[in-house]
Amino acid sequence: MRTTACRPYHALTVRRALARMPDGVSAFKVYYLSLVGRDEPARYEWEHCARSPDDFAARLRAAGWDGVGFITAFPHLTKIFRFAPAVETVLHVRAFATADFAPLELERDDGYLEFACYAEAAIAADEYHAWAAAHTVEEYLGYFSPFTDGPVVSHAKLAAYVAR
Repeated sequence: MRTTACRPYHALTVRRALARMPDGVSAFKVYYLSLVGRDEPARYEWEHCARSPDDFAARLRAAGWDGVGFITAFPHLTKIFRFAPAVETVLHVRAFATADFAPLELERDDGYLEFACYAEAAIAADEYHAWAAAHTVEEYLGYFSPFTDGPVVSHAKLAAYVAR
């Protein structure tokens, strides 16, 4: 196994919002997330980036994405998680550059796909539980993950483990 250096990771939820799409059916819960403590705060923190959550929300409605689910929006990366229209117990995911919504690939080394960073995984777990427990879509849309603060205390443990 080959490992590479990883940047420090500390994710914060800075805002939550419900985005109902223009088609009148689609709706996404949006989690605005910042990665704090890294170089280039303008790239990783909503507080310092050139775009705002309000700008993101307006562009989101114009993007025309359909489905029901949630979005994790970092200033540099956005992922849309939607419950599959054909098999609603399956969660679809797509990634986009936040700046222009250009599609991003999730393929990684050795034929794997990126699922999620820590914040996305924690939110996805909460969202899946809410989806499973909800009797209706509206009930589901009324719930937001309580995830607010996610520091990773060691971002080099795998490299240290492999190097031993």
